[in-house]
Amino acid sequence: MTNDMTGRICLITGASSGIGKETALGLAQLGATVVMHGNHPVRSQAALDYVRSTSGNPNIDLIQADLSQKSGIQHLADTFKANYSRLDVLLNNAGMLRTSYQTTLDGLEYTFALNHLAYFMLTHLLLDVLKASAPARIINISSDAHTGGKFDPANLQSERGYNPLNAYSNSKLFNLLFTYELARRLQGTSVTVNALHPGFVASRFGKGNPGLRGSLVGSFMTLVRPIAISEKRGAETSIYLASSPAVANVTGMYFYRKQITKSSPKSYDAEAAQQLWDISAKLIGIA
Repeated sequence: MTNDMTGRICLITGASSGIGKETALGLAQLGATVVMHGNHPVRSQAALDYVRSTSGNPNIDLIQADLSQKSGIQHLADTFKANYSRLDVLLNNAGMLRTSYQTTLDGLEYTFALNHLAYFMLTHLLLDVLKASAPARIINISSDAHTGGKFDPANLQSERGYNPLNAYSNSKLFNLLFTYELARRLQGTSVTVNALHPGFVASRFGKGNPGLRGSLVGSFMTLVRPIAISEKRGAETSIYLASSPAVANVTGMYFYRKQITKSSPKSYDAEAAQQLWDISAKLIGIA
């Protein structure tokens, strides 16, 4: 049974569409104060209006930021801290797949920057607030695609032989390596961190890519939509991990359909997790 979230403050990245938006709605319906993050101004405002009107909860806020850039991540953290003194749930949800090799303004490969480094940096910037608000929860959206991922420090950002599915799978593996390493580091703080696979969701995933590859991804998503689960169902595990008293003291786990499940053997490689942590820390300037 889910918990009454009245008085709890939740920050959800990538909440302007897909499971992020449905997670925001679900938590708003449980009474939480929900801070939604989005990047696209029109879509973000529409999502904010949708969550407010559908839930009947007025305590819904919006912060716009581009999380593919370190300055955008900093802006999100700074804006949140300027307006809120506590944080009960941080849900790292924003992510996408880029069909061709592209770099951000920081010179980082786009999928790596948005799908992994944004999780790492935003969590780092908000960790003091989370610890001060404990008990608090961090939830990282990963994917079963992580099973096809590889941790290769010499080709971490897919500089050689870019393949969009490989880059995405790698980033989802990185989400798990990060989750498990963070859980080890947060022992004794009453801040939990867990990851999840939402299922194959009919969402905007992969849209917005240019050229032929972008068209192919869009066509593929349209083709498989009938077998995909709804965005609402895809958000169920996120809402469960954010609100259920049953997982209040559970940390360092991977969930699917609200159940703890095993991730791939490579995701439990503590040495790789430590290495990824050190590289990520250097990239955001804290090492």
